[in-house]
Amino acid sequence: MPAVVKDDRRGARERLLEAASRLFYAEGVHTVGIDRIIDEAGVAKASLYKTFGSKDALIQAYLQGRHDGVTRRISAAVARVDDPREKVLTVFEAQGTMFAEPGYRGCAFVAATAEASPTGTIDDAATAFRAWMRALFVGLATAAGAPDPATLGRRLHLLYDGASLSARMDRDPTVAADARAAAETLLDAALAGLTGPRVGSVLS
Repeated sequence: MPAVVKDDRRGARERLLEAASRLFYAEGVHTVGIDRIIDEAGVAKASLYKTFGSKDALIQAYLQGRHDGVTRRISAAVARVDDPREKVLTVFEAQGTMFAEPGYRGCAFVAATAEASPTGTIDDAATAFRAWMRALFVGLATAAGAPDPATLGRRLHLLYDGASLSARMDRDPTVAADARAAAETLLDAALAGLTGPRVGSVLS
């Protein structure tokens, strides 16, 4: 019956995407072949092509899943905080929870783009994720009252990237605390740039 076919197809998609996501993240999007994913998912090869059409489409779905998971997690953490300044720092706290997870291997987009050509599906996915992160930092910097939110947002984004690389290369999730402290210094310095002249004029 049609309902049974729909359920089977949805089940195959979930199994394929779960297997691909786990293997792609751990070993690389080009290192892992289709046959390996099919074996891990326990589905027929025809199911993969019927569901995704190609390996490239499966990679795209994997990266979209990473995008959605990270952005949802950070957005939820930020939404739980009321103070604009603390919202900025909360991004780095949320990043720290990712560092502490078993099997953390750095940014999935950095790893994927390292294997790919500078144009195409993977590059587009990475660009979209980075644009979201940059917009988040600029928006939070604006809400916190930074006089130059674009510059502060760029610097916070750079710090976020560096923390991710350090956590991966050094296998040290505690760098999240250092990243948060550095972000706090950047943020306070930027806000002081707004209030400093006003304080000086009052004292004079």
